[in-house]
Amino acid sequence: MIGLETERLIFRQWENSDYQIFAKFYSIEENARYVGGIKTPEESWRLMATYAGHYALHGYSYLAIDEKESRSLIGTVGLWNSRPWPEPELGYWLLPDAQGKGFGVEAGFAVKNFALDTLKLSSLVSYIDPSNKSSKKLALRLGAKFDSTIELLNFGHYEVYRYK
Repeated sequence: MIGLETERLIFRQWENSDYQIFAKFYSIEENARYVGGIKTPEESWRLMATYAGHYALHGYSYLAIDEKESRSLIGTVGLWNSRPWPEPELGYWLLPDAQGKGFGVEAGFAVKNFALDTLKLSSLVSYIDPSNKSSKKLALRLGAKFDSTIELLNFGHYEVYRYK
């Protein structure tokens, strides 16, 4: 996945220089409410390191995505499949300034295609908080269909959107 590119985006591993932006994103409730909640600076560092470690173990993860033109970090889109996670997940968040520009759709299709065509994953879902209308809209645009509602580990009730 590292090195995956679209017309406007580059997928890459997390770097030390991303930490300030990452930590700031997770310090704001409006940003973090649907992606695990507010994090302290230390929790943000550990989460970013977890993303990098997940890649080392699986060969995929939530990766940093840069806009090609500006070479600036705009968010993350990728795949998650930790040991207790029910199924491989396509997940995403974008910095507020990057939202509404089609980056989520562009990156989401690239990751979905990589997961299903290259990795040949037998299943792929997005777990979405029932009140997260933007995320559900993006999942539907990426071709997912509502499947069910589950209790997602200790995170609460989540809707499952399944990709084919």
